[in-house]
Order: sequence, then structure tokens, then C-alpha cells
Amino acid sequence: MTTAGWIQLIVFLGLIVAFTPILGSYMAKVWAGGKAPGDRIFGPIERLIYRAGGIDPESEQRWTTYTFSLLAFSAVSLLFVYGFERLQSHLPFNPDHLAAVHPDLAWNTAASFVTNTNWQSYGGESTMSHLTQMAGLAVQNFASAAAGLAVMVALIRGLSRSRKKTIGNFWADLIRTTLRILVPIAFVAAIVLASQGVIQNFHASTTVTTVAGGTQTIPGGPVASQLAIKQLGTNGGGFFNTNSAHPFENPNGFTGMIEMWFLILIPFAATFALGVLVKNKRFGWVIFGTMFFLMVLAIGVAVGFESHGNVQLNKAGVTQQVTSAQPGGNMEGKEVRFGPSASGEWAAATTGSSNGSVNSFHDSFTPLGGLVPLTNLFLGEVTPGGVGVGLTGMLVLAILTVFIAGLMVGRTPEFLGKKIQGAEMKMVVLHILFAPLVILGFSAASVVVQSAVHSIFNSGPHGLSEVVYAFASSAGNNGSAFAGFGSNTNWYNTTMGITMLVGRFFLIIPMLAIAGSLVRKQPTPANLGTFPTDTPLFGGLLTAIVVIVAGLTFFPVLALGPIVEHLVGHF
Repeated sequence: MTTAGWIQLIVFLGLIVAFTPILGSYMAKVWAGGKAPGDRIFGPIERLIYRAGGIDPESEQRWTTYTFSLLAFSAVSLLFVYGFERLQSHLPFNPDHLAAVHPDLAWNTAASFVTNTNWQSYGGESTMSHLTQMAGLAVQNFASAAAGLAVMVALIRGLSRSRKKTIGNFWADLIRTTLRILVPIAFVAAIVLASQGVIQNFHASTTVTTVAGGTQTIPGGPVASQLAIKQLGTNGGGFFNTNSAHPFENPNGFTGMIEMWFLILIPFAATFALGVLVKNKRFGWVIFGTMFFLMVLAIGVAVGFESHGNVQLNKAGVTQQVTSAQPGGNMEGKEVRFGPSASGEWAAATTGSSNGSVNSFHDSFTPLGGLVPLTNLFLGEVTPGGVGVGLTGMLVLAILTVFIAGLMVGRTPEFLGKKIQGAEMKMVVLHILFAPLVILGFSAASVVVQSAVHSIFNSGPHGLSEVVYAFASSAGNNGSAFAGFGSNTNWYNTTMGITMLVGRFFLIIPMLAIAGSLVRKQPTPANLGTFPTDTPLFGGLLTAIVVIVAGLTFFPVLALGPIVEHLVGHF
């Protein structure tokens, strides 16, 4: 790892620690109700939206109504995006005169963006018009991120309130989150990115003659505005087919670090907001510490293996050492502007945060380097996870941790003063099982169904890793890919679209059910027998539970995929 790589990593981690309490404190004030910073600016706009939509922000909802509102909003959003794609050839802001998107691809893309997945079985600049990118996809980057944060706030209310029946108003949470958190930060982020060379225009593609006498098509479009929210909302995807490896999306090392920081800024800040809202900042820092440790561990492993390079090249006598002329390590599939260290950091951060944007080709990582992003997906993307849903996923695992600890000492487990009983544990189990069910089920089918097998370009353990990664990325609403197979087929567009919806809503519904159950409970005063959840011991146990749950579920797949591939390459 180069000196520049070490400096970038230290600055990146320092930005996380420094801005977590700053942004987290502001987010807590936005969601706490009552007066909040920016009321003079945002208040009139909010009231106008409430009047136009017939929303009473003071009218709170039970968890069932909150869930129905979320599902209805998502269903309408899905139809809205699907319609834009199918009709784009008849709509304005289509300077390249792109045709309507094929029905199965339009379905897959609509499901992808509504679920905050942003899986793309297409080249963005050659498939989607500027209007579809802006009014369809970018709008969902805001909306799906805000919906995830609303779910998180509802669960926090379930933990912090007592003997109540309601967990807030979905529409008010959605509007306040979008208007007061996502829009202002994305606005500043877009300006910063545009100042560094990320393009922002409405131009059509331009064909030019290169110095060598060939021709090249240079795309135009509103990139900076979409890139800002795709990172901040942990949406992933990108305007261009090559994503954040494209110089128009990611021009230099500075934008590379800033974009990587943007994608985990809000998820980490949410841990501080949690501590403030439940009136236990130490608990918030324990959750932060657990997420931070697992992310740093993943970065270390990914950067380590990629920096050491490809063993087969070493056997051939090719040097992969750091020199003045090269960054060293495994450079296959990586941008020379970033090298193995920045690529490994990005891979660990994007798959740990449910973001899915990439600055390198995961498919070309070394077997154990590629094991890191795959493992992050299997962990449930809780390091730190997507905006809102990452923290709620970690809180579900925290409930499981106190339940197991309670069984060990023979006590009814308690979590933040609430007894954890059968109703909550049933929802925890459903939350844990739904994603593996679709990941392993559809992966198994894809390696035996003939039409699906024909789309797998690599045989053996690497091909298995590619297929499993695709469904894990879909279920985790991540959107990144190993690639290496043709995903733009009826089989994969349909099954992966289903997987995205299951990974989003079949996990959110149990979370909201837990919130509805906990909010009604009588608080239990802490005593000598209460297992504390704001200590390093609890953080260690939580880390172990995260790893064990994923290991028991997915270790056979890891053994048959990247681990076997590594062993075959060495022996």
C-alpha cells in the first residue's frame, strides 16, 4: 500500500468519526418533533406540501397503517418509474432519441430503484433519457432513501416510547427527511462534485475525432446532481455503465475519497441520532463502534489481498511491487487513478453500506479480495448499511443478542428497558430468514435452469460466486455486481426483481411490527440483573452474533466459491 493510500484511508476514517456527532445531532433534532434548525426556511415549504397532499403531520399512525402507507407509496413509485421508462421515446429531454425500455428490463429497473437497490442490467448513458434519469431514477434516489430512514425513525420511536399505540406519521417522516436532510446535503455535494469536473448538462452525446484518428462518442447529461444523491442515499448505480470508474463521474483521487465518504456519511451519523433519541448516547456509540470495526476489518482484508497481487503473476516472474511507476498489487480491472488500495477501500465501503456504486471491477479481484464484498452482502450490509435500513438491521441483531444473552443467564431479556418476548423474536427470525431464502433459492435454481446456465460465462467456483453475488446484491438492495454473466435476460430480470422486493419489504415489515409491539410495552427499570447494552462487552457480543448468523447461513457458499477458487490458484 502506497503512502498516498495510507493518507487517504486515515483521512477517510477521520471524516467518519468527526462528522458522525455533527450530522447525527442535527438529524435527531429533525426527527424529535417540535422546533428544529432551519424552521424558517423549511417550515413554510413543509406546510405547503402538507396542504397540497392533505396530510396532517400531527395525526400519528399505528404500525399497520404506517406499513400500508409505505407500501402504497412504493407501489405508486414503481408504476411511476416503469411508466417513464416505457414512454421515454415520446417524452422530452431525450436528445439522443433513445427508444422505450424493454418491458422486463423496465420492471427490473423500476423495482431496483424503488427498493434502493439500483441494480443496472444496462448502460445508463445508452438506455435512459435525461428525463428518465432525472424525474424517474434520481427522484427515487431521494424517495427510497427517505423511506428507509423513516422506517428507522419508526423503530427508534418503538424503543423510546412507552405505553403508546403509534409510531409516527410516515408521510411527515418522509417529507421532513427528504426536505431537511437529503436535499440540502445533496445540493452541496453536487456543487462540490461539479467543481471537480463531474459533468452537469443537458447535452446529447457528441462524436469526436481522437488524436489517433479514430472516433469516440462523448456522452452528456445531468450527472453531478444524480451522483450526489446516489452516494448520500446509499442508492448506488450510476449515470454511466462503468459507474464511478468513469472520469465524468469520478475525475480524480479527491472526488474518489469524497464520494466514498458520502456513501457512509448518513448511515454512521444515524447511530449518533439513535443515541440521542433513546437518551443513551453510549449505546449509540456502541452500535457505531461495532459497525466501524467490521468496516475497517473488511477494508483491511480487501486492501491487503489486492495490494499483494495475483499469485499467478508472481509465479510468472511479473513484479507487483510498489514502485515509482506503478502502485503495485492486482491492477486487473482497476483504474490507474485509484489503484488497489482505493479500489479495495471502495469495495468494502460500498458493499458494507448497501450503496452498490463501484470504482473497479469486483469480478477481477483476487479470490479472497472478492470474498470481502461478498461477505459484506451476507452480513446483511450493516457495516454501516443503507440509510435507515442498515441501522434497523443492526438493531434487529442487537435484539437477537440480548435474547441469547438472556437465555444464557436464565432471565427474560430486556433491550433499552423493554422486555423481549415471543412476538418480537418471531419477527426477528422472519427478518433473518427472508433474505437467505431468496438468495440461496434463486441461486440454486440459476445453476440448474438451462436458460439461466447459458448466461453464466465462467464455470466452476468463480461462476458460482458471480451468480450468488448477484442475488445477494439484489436481496441486500445493494446493486453492485461481480458481473461475468448475462443478467439482462427474462430469467434474471424477473427473479432479481422479485428478490429486490423481498429483500426490501419482507425485511421492513417485520421491523415495523417490532416497533409496533415495543411501543406498547411498559418500561422495565434497570437492576443488577439487567444486561447492559452500552458497554464494549455488548459490542463484542453483537459483533460475534453478526458474524455467526451470516457464517451459519452462507459459509458453505463461501467455501464452494471464493475459498475453493483461492486454493485452486495456490495449489
